[in-house]
Order: sequence, then C-alpha cells, then structure tokens
Amino acid sequence: MPRSDISFPQKDAELREDVHMLGALVGEVIREQGGDALFEAVESDRQNAIARREGDKECARELAEQTRNVPPELARDLVRAFSTWFEMVNMAEKVHRIRRRRQYFNEGKTQPSGVIEAVNKLKEHGLSLEDVRRLLLQMWIEPVFTAHPTESTRRTILRKQQKIAQLLLKRIGLPGTANETRVLWDRIRNEITSGWQTAENSRERLTVADEREHVLFFIAEVLYKIVPSFYEEIEAALEQAYGPEAREREVPEILRFGSWVGGDMDGNPDVHAKTLRETIARHQQIIVNNYFLECRSLAESLSQSASRVGVSPELSARIEQYSMLLHSGGSLTPARHDRMPYRVFLAQVQERLRATYEGRANHYESANEFLGDINLIADSLRANKGEHAGLFQVRRLIRRIRTFGFHLATLDIRQNAAAHRAVIAQGFNDPDWPKRDSAERAARLRAALERDEGPTNVLDAAGKRSLWVLEALAHNRHRYGDDAIGAYVVSQTQGIDDVLSVLLLARWADTADRRTGDVPTDVAPMFESAESLQRCGAVMRQLFDEPVYRRHLQGRANHQYVMIGYSASNKESGIVRSRWLIRQAQESLFAAADAAGIDLTLFHGQAEGIDRGGGRTEVLVRSGPDGARRGRLRITEQGELINEKYGLRPIALRVFEQAFNALSLSRAGVMPPERAEPAWREAMELLAKESSRVYRGLVFDDAEFHEFFCQLTPIDVVERMQIGSRPVSRLERVGIAALRSIPWWHAWSQCRYMMPGWFGAGSALALAERTLGAAALRDMYENWFFFTNLVDDVELSLARADLEIARAYEQLVEERYRRFIPALRAEYELTKQQILQIRRCAQLLDGASTVQRSILLRNPYIDPMHLVQVDLLRRWRAGKREDRQLQAALLATVSGISQALQGA
Repeated sequence: MPRSDISFPQKDAELREDVHMLGALVGEVIREQGGDALFEAVESDRQNAIARREGDKECARELAEQTRNVPPELARDLVRAFSTWFEMVNMAEKVHRIRRRRQYFNEGKTQPSGVIEAVNKLKEHGLSLEDVRRLLLQMWIEPVFTAHPTESTRRTILRKQQKIAQLLLKRIGLPGTANETRVLWDRIRNEITSGWQTAENSRERLTVADEREHVLFFIAEVLYKIVPSFYEEIEAALEQAYGPEAREREVPEILRFGSWVGGDMDGNPDVHAKTLRETIARHQQIIVNNYFLECRSLAESLSQSASRVGVSPELSARIEQYSMLLHSGGSLTPARHDRMPYRVFLAQVQERLRATYEGRANHYESANEFLGDINLIADSLRANKGEHAGLFQVRRLIRRIRTFGFHLATLDIRQNAAAHRAVIAQGFNDPDWPKRDSAERAARLRAALERDEGPTNVLDAAGKRSLWVLEALAHNRHRYGDDAIGAYVVSQTQGIDDVLSVLLLARWADTADRRTGDVPTDVAPMFESAESLQRCGAVMRQLFDEPVYRRHLQGRANHQYVMIGYSASNKESGIVRSRWLIRQAQESLFAAADAAGIDLTLFHGQAEGIDRGGGRTEVLVRSGPDGARRGRLRITEQGELINEKYGLRPIALRVFEQAFNALSLSRAGVMPPERAEPAWREAMELLAKESSRVYRGLVFDDAEFHEFFCQLTPIDVVERMQIGSRPVSRLERVGIAALRSIPWWHAWSQCRYMMPGWFGAGSALALAERTLGAAALRDMYENWFFFTNLVDDVELSLARADLEIARAYEQLVEERYRRFIPALRAEYELTKQQILQIRRCAQLLDGASTVQRSILLRNPYIDPMHLVQVDLLRRWRAGKREDRQLQAALLATVSGISQALQGA
C-alpha cells in the first residue's frame, strides 16, 4: 500500500523508505491472510480515495458505491487492513524521531529542547554546579496514568509493536541489499502477520484489572528500563559543562510515576476498597518481580571470586547474617558459587525478594531495606576495584529502587464531591444536607472536626463502602509505605466543605492519627467546570484561612495539591474561554498559596485532544503565568497519548528530556519572563466572552442540538464500546450536559468536524479584529506565547478537520435538524480565515510542514473507513441498533479511525 505522491524532504528520505516498505508488507499480509478478494477491495478503495482527493469525481462515485452495503465481516477486515497500515505508519514516524535524535548525537550536535542544551544554558546564565544541584532538588516530573474509555490495546499487541520498532531501528545504517536487511524485513512481516491473527481485545468489555494491566505495561516494561538512562544523560551533561567535579555530585531523583487506574471512583462503581487493595498489591508484585529478575541478571555479571578480589567487611557480615536468617541456608547457591561472594549475596537477596512477593517470613520490610543491601554491593565494588567490574549495573538498580520503591507507581484516589455529601448527610441524619449552601455545611463540618464528632446515624451500604475506602488507604499506607498512596482528588469541588468532608470521613473511618488527630492524606480539590475555575482562587483562600484545615496542612508540611481539569470547561464554553479560564485559575491559585505561605503543586488534568489541553511539556510550561513556573510537573496521561509518548523507550526518554529542559530553564529564570500587556488581557476577556456566547448559543441554548449531535456523530457506538470501565455519561444530568468530555471529543473526531477545538474562535477573533484591529491580534500572536499557542492549537484542529468527509455524516441527520450544519460550516470558514490572516499564511499549517505532510499522507487512507462507518451507522440505526454484527463492525471502525488520527 505505498504512496508515491507525498513529498518528503531529504532529511526524511529514510522515513519515506520505511513507509513505502511497511505499506508493501501490509499489502502482502492482507493478500496472504485475507485472500485476493480482500486485497483487491482494499487496493481499489485506496486508489479511489487518493483519486477522489485529487478531484476525480468518477473515483469518488466508485468509492461511495464500494463502501455501501458492505457485509459486516468484510467491513471489519477492511477496517483492520487500513488500521494496520496506520499502525505501521505511526511506528515508522516514531522510529524516525529516534533516528533523527541519534543523528544529532552522532554529528556532535546539541538537540534542541534536550538535557545538554538545558545544562549549557544554565551555566551560561551563571549558575554554578551547586546552584544546579539545588535547582534539581526543587524539580519533579510526574506523569499520572489514567484509564481511557476508548483505548486499551492488549499487551500482546503492544509487545509486537515494540518488536517491530526494534527491528526497524536495527535496520539503521544497513544497506538495503544486505542479507541482514532482508532478514529484518522478514521478521517485521512475521510480527505484522501474527498481529493480524491476534484479536485487538480479548473480550467485549474490559475490567478495571484489564485497564490496570494496560497502564502497568508502560510503567514496568518501558519506564522502568529508561529511568537510569535519563539520569546518566544529566550526569554526562553536567560533567561536560562543569568538569570532573560533577562526578562527585549525585543527581537527585526527579522522576516520579502515578496512576489513577484502580483508584478513580468518580462515576465508576467497579472501583472500591477491594480494587484499591488489589491494585496496590499488584503494583508491588510487578516491581518486586522486576527487581528479582534484575538481581538474577546482576549475579551473572558479578562473577568475582574471593581468591581474586576482596569484598567489604560489611558485605561479608551481611552474607553471614543471611546465612543464618534464611531457612534455605547454603542451598540458595550452587557449590561452585561458594567463593563468589556477590553471587552468594545476590542469591540471598533474591530469596528475600521472593519472600516479599509471596508475603512470607524474612521478606523485606521496606524498599529502603532492600536499597541498603544493594548499596552494600556498590560500596564494596568501589572499595575493591569494581568501578569497571559491575558498578554501572548496580548503580542502575539503585536508581530504579530510589524511583520505584516497592510501590512502582503512586495510586491517587478520586471521588466526586456529591458522593461525599451523600455520606455526610446520612451520618448527620440530615436529608437536606446536599441542598444547604457551602458556608452552612462548612460551619457544621468545622464543629464536627473540632469536637471529633462521629456519625449520629447508621450508614447504609454505600456509606460504609466510602469509609472502607479510607480504611483501605490507611492499611495500604501502613503496609506498602507512604509513597504507595497519592492525593485524594475531589472532583467537582464547589466550596471548602467539599475538602473538609474528606477529613471528617477519614475520622469516621478511624484512620486519623490517634495522638494528633492528623489525617495522613493529601486532599486535592479539582476545579474543572467554567464556574469552578472562576472561583477556585477564592475557594482556596478561604480554605487556607480555615484554622482546622491549616492544622491539617501542618501535618502535610504545608504542601497542597490542586488539580485543574482542562476538558469540562472546553465542553461547556469552547476552547478560547476555557484556555483563558485555566490561565486565570493558575494565577489566582498561586496568588492564594503565596499569600498564605503554602507550597502549592498544580496537577494538570489533560488528555490527548487539543480541546482537552494535550500538548508538549514546553508548551504547558511556557503558556502558564510566570508565577506557576515552580519546576514541577504533575500531569495526567491517558488514552492514545500513553502509547504515543511512552510506547517506545527512546521516545519516552525524549519526553522526559523535553520536560527537564522546560522545567529547569523556567525555574532558573533562563526562560525569558512572560510579557502580558494589560491591553492583551483585556483583549482575551473580549475573546473569551464572545467565543463562549457563540459556542453556548449553539451547543446548550438550543435544545435540539443534542439530537443533531446524536444523529451526526457515532456517539451511540461510543456509548456501547464498553472498552473502559467508566460510563460515558453522568446519570444525574441530561442531554449534552450529561455526556462526559472524552466521548464528546471522541465523537466529534470520528465525524471529522473536530468542533470542540475551534468552534467560537472565529467569531471571537472577528469581533476583536473589528474592535481592536488586525495589527493588535498579530502583535499578541508574535509576542505572547499563551496567545501564540492558542492560535496554533486552533489552527491544528482546523487542519485535522475534514468538512468534505463530514458531509457524508451530515446525510445521517434528519432534515429538521440540518439547520445546524450551515452554522458549523460558516464558523469553520470564519475561523480559518481569521487564523490565516493572523499568521499571514495561505494554507493551514504552512509553518508546520511535517504535520501538514502527515495529515496529507493519512487522509486518503482514512476516507474508506469513514464512508464504511457512515453506511454501517445508517443500516444499524435503521434496524433499531439491534444487529450485533453491524455493531461489531462499527466498533472496529471507531477504533480504526482513532488509530488513523493519532499521528495526524
């Protein structure tokens, strides 16, 4: 399935070759596995789609005919064929990024936005080595992985993708005619073929455990491997910039990892106390097993004989101690290892790890105890000429232990504030509790906390389950350590009572410190709606002024997490107002924390869609206000973004390099201070108000828009996907308001309108142009990074949209609801016109040729899947959505289109 009509610059010639070869292999696999008929159908659709894009009306007619009334089984195979091609193209682009990174290093160049560039700039800015170390002590990077209702690829498929990437990387530098090259392509074909024969998901509905395993794959099999490399790169950069002295300064831990999977209870009845216990136990099992395997490998390397080199007295003493402690005694190691002290000791360490995994006697009480044993090996090697005889591998293990502990990833807990109010209402025997205003509830909670008042009423089953969750947190913290449990996130926080409620429930669950009354939990209010973002600064000022809460914060080292959600405000108000609200929220939150002397960490709740805040770390850091640049990044990662950013080790390493660059330079003041003129802020107020008016006028103020949305998009298919464990709608609401942000965005992307990423922006920019002038908007674009990023993101959303394909979906809409179509199309054209005028370009993405090419490359291959999906929707809906075969084919189209849009 190669393409020959896309122009690649010389630096990307190898990418073109990979795409060409992989496309040809996919074609061969389709013919072999699906037969000539399937191959001919796919090839005909492909050629007609390309010709259609070039304006050939006859081919467009043929494509429309070929994608009509396709049998469900054939439709699934067609979609599988095209999605397999996209999987390979996505892989080729990732491998090319790795290839380009290696080229920088091989040519002795400094890669932009990397670690070396950051360290050099820090030195040029006047920072000494000690200054840099102090800076690093203040930094942390913490991706927090979350479940996703539309993406959860099987581990088997993920491993095959990694294998293909490794084979493509091995091909670098080999002549195309070499036998080794032919062997590599054969092996790649084997992986593609076995992938074709493997079901994408093993069952219709994945459980929380399945979602957990999906996330743990990336943490345990990718991130575990690259963590030492990240620090080694920093160490090398510091030595290069500051000389040999840097070797004596150990780089502190910067990377942390978190997860929501198994702890996110908001709207998910499948997550509860039992799930928390199982998840944290599973985390420990995986990391302990990783350590066990690494110690076994280390024992193979550390083959030193006592007759050839000594070991430290401390290590010898520990070997003797363990010989008496461990029941296996001398049977742990073969007789031939008796005079190999490191192997003997590592066998003892493995026995203790095995006991930890199985939860029996002689297990390690903590990761620090295990770390102490490995440090003994490191110290002994340093003291006995082992610097180049295994110390490197031991230091790598030490870095992993210090990063992952025995918890692997910190598990956050999330629950909706309304769920807490319901339990408090029961405990107080006050049915009107949820209806009372926030101040009244806060006063009552304050009194209860000060008097250590327990519930006065028997809780029902739901109330007891809430307390069991808090009991489980206390149990797991005691058993697995403080790092096992993260923040308790309270979604839809409205007032300080929603935070105080968690403290009271913890008291009711008898999890507070009996001596001090402290609740050992970080409570993180989450502000996500437009209204809550506007009020969050005032809410936190009030909370910081609350004496009972200040006492709680003293037990938390005066540190506070606050989470900002990016999705809900976009769905409520449109992208322009959402971005401005989030920007202002950051300013108000840090102002409140600074005034109260509180150390605030902002937690960014983002995702892959532009409308949901997805973007590069550098963009996130630079688009925030100066006061928010604290050298910390805690951010959710979910859905397709997880595989995109963390699926391959070199790509994941590059993500952390870019984060390090942005955070270190911003924290050190190297990144220039933001220029935000008062007039620009006034302009943003105007833009936010107008864009929201236009957006809400269409989406919320007209009751019939919900029905139009349901007919235009495959939301009814997304609702039935059941890939994730969370419902797609909030039951307490109706219409558009009931729909969660992820399926809202997902449905719009499927029909290629991409509406949440641009609607309302055009009207707002046109009003600002009339009011302020085009020159003022260009000045903002050229000199204010926040506005530059906003405009660029809107442009990308417009470019990824395809209103010609959307026309096919419009045919699904009843005549009486089609009145919304002209409004959508007019706003699209207006937004496009305004963006091009601000950027002074003729076409969208003229300044981003790589992305432009990627979209151009993909579009013809997505078209057949869209057209098949539209026809399947028509037939499925005509049959009252009861045909299971049509539904299965539709589910395949949703997954296939999602796969296709990942790199576009």
